[in-house]
Amino acid sequence: MEKLLYLLGDILGRGRVFKLGFNLFPGFRRTGARMIEASDDFYYTKIKLPLNYKTRNYVGTIYGGSMYSCVDGIYMVQLINILGKEYVVWDKNASIRFRRPGNTTLYAEFLITKEFVLQIKSEIEEQNEKDYVLKVDLVDAEGKVYAEVEKVLYIATKAFYKEKKRARKLAGKA
Repeated sequence: MEKLLYLLGDILGRGRVFKLGFNLFPGFRRTGARMIEASDDFYYTKIKLPLNYKTRNYVGTIYGGSMYSCVDGIYMVQLINILGKEYVVWDKNASIRFRRPGNTTLYAEFLITKEFVLQIKSEIEEQNEKDYVLKVDLVDAEGKVYAEVEKVLYIATKAFYKEKKRARKLAGKA
């Protein structure tokens, strides 16, 4: 399956396949959101969360669960694709602060810079693992903030992570 996705990425463009995959994935699809932009290098992604019958709550605004779940996992998947197979990336913690009721279509943009990726690689080379805090806002078409989301991502080298996991397993058996 992975080889097929890479082949499709080569033919259609990685951003288009990434967007299509996310939009077809049931967990993301059920949030009511859609990924509307994705760069071929995975550094930029934009999602749209409309206020409609799928996302509307009891009081007529966007359900808070939809607001959070539509941004969940995107930074993690971006970084997995950018950093490559030598790294482990996990969502570790998250928080959301609702600023105002979601009474209109909302958008979120996920931007990872090349400088940030270089920083990650440098710090992980020195420390083997580290937590990173990334933020994303849900905004309307004019840029007014409706919710602020903070994600904590754990990143490590795959070799370090496997050894840490093995040591933890051995300690549990002892």
